[in-house]
Amino acid sequence: MQHVDMNSPEFKAELEKTWKFVKKVNQRFGFVQHPQDDVNEGVALGLARNKILYGKRYCPCFMVVGDTPEERKKADNRICPCKPALEKEIPEDGRCHCGIFCTPEFAEANR
Repeated sequence: MQHVDMNSPEFKAELEKTWKFVKKVNQRFGFVQHPQDDVNEGVALGLARNKILYGKRYCPCFMVVGDTPEERKKADNRICPCKPALEKEIPEDGRCHCGIFCTPEFAEANR
């Protein structure tokens, strides 16, 4: 597994971009963040790490398969916000698998 220095300026800058990305997704779809901050922080760290390592915000809750961009695309890795989350998980469960995107109703019920 490749290592990313979470204290590096590169990682800190990417993490800041990731939080902006999360905010935009929430605004676009009417979602809110998970009511537990540690869930949001863990997922955001994973998204930022994957963006640095692979060039895309692959879902950090699933292994990224493939050594090249072509292999990763062919493997149908989940890119955030992923299709299963938007089409099934959030409408049915009130949250995506990772938990960073939730319906307001889910967040309120789980405070």
